Amino acid sequence: MNKVGQSLKWLLLDLIHKCKDLRSFKQIHAHLLTSALVANDLVVTKAANFLGKHVTDVHYPCNFLKQFDWSLSSFPCNMLISGYASGRLPWLAILIYRWTVRTGFVPDVYTVPAVLKSCAKFSGIGEVRQFHSVAVKTGLWCDIYVQNTLVHVYSISGDTVGAGKVFDDMLVRDVVSWTGLISGYVKAGLFNDAIALFLRMDVEPNVATFVSILGACGKLGCLNLGKGIHGLVLKCLYGEELVVCNAVLDMYMKCESVTDARQIFDEIPEKDIISWTSMIGGLVQCQCPRESLDLFCQMQGSGFEPDGVILTSVLSACASLGLLDYGRWVHEYIDHRCIKWDVHIGTALVDMYAKCGCIEMAQRICSGMPSKNIRTWNAYIGGLAINGYGREALKRFKDLIESGTRPNEVTFLAVFTACCHSGLVDEGRKYFNKMTSPHYNLSPWLEHYGCMVDLFCRAGLVGEAVELIKTMPMPPDVQILGALLSACNTYGNVGFTQEMLKSLQNFEFQDSGIYVLLSNLYATDKKWAEVRSVRRLMKQKGISKAPGSSLIRVDGKSHEFLVGGNNHPQSEDIYVLLNILGNQINLEGHINTLS
Repeated sequence: MNKVGQSLKWLLLDLIHKCKDLRSFKQIHAHLLTSALVANDLVVTKAANFLGKHVTDVHYPCNFLKQFDWSLSSFPCNMLISGYASGRLPWLAILIYRWTVRTGFVPDVYTVPAVLKSCAKFSGIGEVRQFHSVAVKTGLWCDIYVQNTLVHVYSISGDTVGAGKVFDDMLVRDVVSWTGLISGYVKAGLFNDAIALFLRMDVEPNVATFVSILGACGKLGCLNLGKGIHGLVLKCLYGEELVVCNAVLDMYMKCESVTDARQIFDEIPEKDIISWTSMIGGLVQCQCPRESLDLFCQMQGSGFEPDGVILTSVLSACASLGLLDYGRWVHEYIDHRCIKWDVHIGTALVDMYAKCGCIEMAQRICSGMPSKNIRTWNAYIGGLAINGYGREALKRFKDLIESGTRPNEVTFLAVFTACCHSGLVDEGRKYFNKMTSPHYNLSPWLEHYGCMVDLFCRAGLVGEAVELIKTMPMPPDVQILGALLSACNTYGNVGFTQEMLKSLQNFEFQDSGIYVLLSNLYATDKKWAEVRSVRRLMKQKGISKAPGSSLIRVDGKSHEFLVGGNNHPQSEDIYVLLNILGNQINLEGHINTLS
């Protein structure tokens, strides 16, 4: 090819690279035909890459490839199939493959993996098995690249059994083979299988392996194993890889090891949005909402813009602390920044407003949501329940049923809470029986029994509460016994025998309320020896009444105050101001009395 032809070729290659639509490509195609460059393998490869990503009509690419000699290179065809496999219409890769084979193309070790990946994108497990057979018949199965692709595609298509069979048949396995099956097990929720396979590995894990197995440890709450894998990460010199650091951080958070997670977080030199999301969301899940809000403020100060996931966690923290003003600010921030609403943000807003007592706002948001999941319904019904709108909560439960959503254990817990707070005894019995009926077939948790016992005790039905406790498959907790003792103090000891009362002293409760109620019950019956025995027991166990506390947030920082506490750095100034205000109130009250 002369210099003019070379110049034209590079010009056309550049035009193909910049091309964005089929109309422009057709003009380039005309130049390729007139210049005889249409058969050049480099040009055809570049064109195939464009066609696979931008052209939805497969007839044009097929006709284009007719002008190319398959025997020269398989690369253009493989490039075309890969382009469609990674695009928006992955099934077109299969049509291209079938057409090329019919016209004489012989697939190689790069063709089958490309087609397999297209099958995985639309979960075509039937097609995966067909191309698996093609690989075996053509002898391409023996190539490790093909085998690893099969393991990967079977795994992400949900057929972990098929992936395992391919893996077991492999004579040689590399780190990609092991990682493909481990990640497949993790995605399928087979965390124990993933860990067992990891412990069998005979090659050094890579970054992807560690990320997958740390996720499995987090899901199972295997803190000790997670720490061991963390040590292996450091040994393999992956400790500075950000994606691995984030995985370790997430594992510690899911295992509720907040101290270890915070140490990892603080040691990450360049944090990304995933680092902040894992830490803030993890603190909320670990019942540390105040710390999560402090970290959120720190994140904003570092220049990171929060996304919907982080704001959902922040709203949950606001709901836990009852910080209505902060929650409203987050709501305004979402709208001002045009952050796209999804069912998670909507649910978090419903939950925040409901728990902060703004039921009308929660109702408005819930009604305006185009789609609701079970968590949305649970947040709304639960919010109505804790704010005393019992009958309204039961109406919304009926709406949930009519919408076709199936209630879960949390839904029924919200319903029982509604009945308890509104004194709806008959309704509570009805829904408890409905929950355990064959239609729903849900096993009550300890919390469900607790709500029902509380409901009966508030209504004075102490005997019925005791009978329900006797049917429980698990021992009662502090809340249940506390409700029962409180009812006995109010309505008289109609449920406890002396043996049961004495057995309570053997429970390892750390809640002072149980012992106080028990002492009061003995005092009502004038059993002073037992009263002294209970108080002596409290001293022996080192149990004292927990002081009350309050929480306020000023300038993005939380301040907690305990009854009688003076640990706050500005406590002296606070008490001085309180004395001034108290004196002012007394003075004004005195003046008003005189007038």
